[in-house]
Amino acid sequence: MSGPARSPGVRGITLDAGGLALSALLGPAAGGAPRATVLALHGGGMSAAYFDGQAHPGQSLFDVGMRLGYQVLAVDRPGYGASAQHLPRGQTLAAQAATLRAALARFAAGHEVGAGVFVLAHSYGGKLALTCAAGAPLPAGLLGLDVSGCGHRFAVPADRLPSAAGPGHWRHNWGALRLYPPDTFRACADMVTTMPELERAEAARWPASFARLAARVRVPTRLTFAEHEAWWRHDEEALAELRERLASVEHLVVDRQPEAGHNISLGWSARTYHLRALAFFEECLARRAAAPARRQAAA
Repeated sequence: MSGPARSPGVRGITLDAGGLALSALLGPAAGGAPRATVLALHGGGMSAAYFDGQAHPGQSLFDVGMRLGYQVLAVDRPGYGASAQHLPRGQTLAAQAATLRAALARFAAGHEVGAGVFVLAHSYGGKLALTCAAGAPLPAGLLGLDVSGCGHRFAVPADRLPSAAGPGHWRHNWGALRLYPPDTFRACADMVTTMPELERAEAARWPASFARLAARVRVPTRLTFAEHEAWWRHDEEALAELRERLASVEHLVVDRQPEAGHNISLGWSARTYHLRALAFFEECLARRAAAPARRQAAA
């Protein structure tokens, strides 16, 4: 029996996170050595396959990233995939951050990562990305973040959060059907899974957690809100407060993706979003390359 469809060249691997096995998908950069590595972190109730959507040509982050010379690594976060049997309740964000750091260190020791690591994260994965970026020391080689589907102020009441199976849960996760190719829900059947208990319990505490960690995030960061994002506030007042909280970020961009719902990497606009995220990563690489000249000019 054949497994889920994957983009050409993408293969399953296992990462060692201090003795805990994490499953992942790895796609090599086209043409040989990677210019940099894109680490993709999925949201709650999904898996690493979220970033290799097959419902429409060009939808996959792997397809776009590999063609542009990036190595793409999508990890099943702790409590998902291979680690689910050992972590049946999942892990808190703080524990996930420690596990991910260990896994990345081992991966970088055995693989060429290029100029460093960019993190492209969705929803709960975005919370993990920001938690890692606020910690000390930073994960080795971290160059920047692109976070979608994650804000700091909920747009829903407490009884609609993932910790409660209230009405409207599906609509908030997906939005209007017209935002997704017709084969989306057949193609993504294997990537949808149960959200671990510790994640569900921690979800409501994110606004308070973000308030504590935001000032410690300094790496270049792009936050993307789908036009039809329903979980998070993204009105001008909320975005102004978000920018204020992230005032220490070296290069901050807050953007909107037209014609997209919460699961932005599975919709019609997935390719556009991935290209825009990778364009931000290109900016980060260019700024990094120009930094010595800027420092010399300022001296």
